[in-house]
Amino acid sequence: MLNIALPKGRLGERVYAMFEKAGFECPSIKENNRKLIFENPECGVRYFWVKPSDVAIYVERGAADIGVAGKDILLEYEPDIYELLDLKTGICRMAVAAPKGFRDDPRRTLKVATKFTNIAQNYYASLGREIDMIHLNGSIEIAPILGLSDVIVDIVETGTTLRENDLEVIETVVPISARLIANRASYKFKNEQIIRVAEGIAAQLQTEEQQP
Repeated sequence: MLNIALPKGRLGERVYAMFEKAGFECPSIKENNRKLIFENPECGVRYFWVKPSDVAIYVERGAADIGVAGKDILLEYEPDIYELLDLKTGICRMAVAAPKGFRDDPRRTLKVATKFTNIAQNYYASLGREIDMIHLNGSIEIAPILGLSDVIVDIVETGTTLRENDLEVIETVVPISARLIANRASYKFKNEQIIRVAEGIAAQLQTEEQQP
């Protein structure tokens, strides 16, 4: 059995469709129930739904052979896995946002609020900018409004939430998309199966790119 960790939610459903199209279908996954684990012995696959931020942990520790995780998670937690493929879905970006009209004064320490502290730290270190890091878990947009921070580092998809809170993107840190990842030991011992999955999905992406 090839154990596959999928992120719960719309992204997971989109990604499962790719696996299905590649010949690794599991009909029971589409049934309306609360099960989390689904098997298709004929195709030799076992899928399970997990929280998106946990996929990389399941893969790194070997509970899953392969999985799908956002590039943001891989950059933030730096799990010891193989990144096999950019799935060209779940596309967004990690960005720095600030109140409209904000001007950075390099003479003073920049206060940065984020839940992606590793990404933010690495980004500002690359710029040689001194920062005061403020780790938050949610509602990051209100931090600059209340004066807790000067800027925020967060995932931006459409930018609607930023606009509604009078914030704007001032810098893009890195583009983000969903990635197919593999456990290092599984990649060695289940290599043939994993390569078949990766090639099946890669062929779909290539076909989509060639379409006008």
